[in-house]
Amino acid sequence: MASAIRMRSVRDTDGLGAGGAAGPAGPGYAVAVPPAAVVPPPAPDRREPAAASAASAARAAPDAGRAVPWSGRLLAMLRAQVPSALLAVVSIGLLIGFWYLATAYRWNFYIRFTNVPTPGEVYHDAVRLFGDSKFLTNIGISLWRIMLGFCIATVLGVTLGLLCGRYALLKGVMFPALEVIRPIPAIAWVPISIMLWPTTETSIVFITFIGAFFPILLNTLHGVGAVDRVLIRAARCLGASEYALMTQVVLRGALPHIFTGLAVGMGVAWVSLIAAEMISGQFGVGYFTWEAYSLIEYPHIVIGMLVIGVLGLLCSGAIRLLARIVMPWQGVGGKENT
Repeated sequence: MASAIRMRSVRDTDGLGAGGAAGPAGPGYAVAVPPAAVVPPPAPDRREPAAASAASAARAAPDAGRAVPWSGRLLAMLRAQVPSALLAVVSIGLLIGFWYLATAYRWNFYIRFTNVPTPGEVYHDAVRLFGDSKFLTNIGISLWRIMLGFCIATVLGVTLGLLCGRYALLKGVMFPALEVIRPIPAIAWVPISIMLWPTTETSIVFITFIGAFFPILLNTLHGVGAVDRVLIRAARCLGASEYALMTQVVLRGALPHIFTGLAVGMGVAWVSLIAAEMISGQFGVGYFTWEAYSLIEYPHIVIGMLVIGVLGLLCSGAIRLLARIVMPWQGVGGKENT
């Protein structure tokens, strides 16, 4: 009996090996059939966008490591300004054309152009004046005053704005007094500045400083308040000192607002300087313009105004150029470069 059972088991095993899965071996026997091995299809070779970007960055690593020289960046920025320069030429040409028509035909509507010199008269007098050393001295003195007052206002305004924006106690002590002084126009400081400072030159520089100081201070304060607090907490978690936090996080985060304040402050500084030179100065472009009005030299009045406008434009353009160099991540309209 036992031998018969062994013989049947051998036959069932042989049948499974030869034919694969077989049916029931007979009555009373249940044969366990192993499931067929399922081979999964090969996974498609799909790369996520991040992985593909990482691979591309790894391949471009040697080129990315090269720093772009300052000269190349400056040249690229100048090339980007070519369309704006062309539009500026068109705008100025339209203004000169309107000026020529109004003075050539002596328009006398509500605005009177009867005594305004023509562009030709102004040009001839300007050629003569730019060869005069006295006129060039006036321009140089005005530039020296504006640079000195503006630089002092920049140092004090940015420093005080950073400290007041960072430390609430200091802001609570100093800001109310500054807010009382801020609405006073620079021209109202002329009498008191003459009494305060020993020389007229110092008083004019002080009035220029007053005009530029408050726009720089307020914009720096606003910039410090706009810095993301997450960046400050992250820097503290990484062990940054207070000095590193102020210079590497707060100052850099506030730079866009600071440069806005510098641009506004430069314009107000020129207004304050010209007013001070007209009232109490003996040299400078403002004094030259007021003297031309007193002597009824109308072309010289226009020349003084044009010189003031061109100098102000150059100063504001220098600030914008410096902002692009210091903040290369800032694109047009404050967006990042892509």
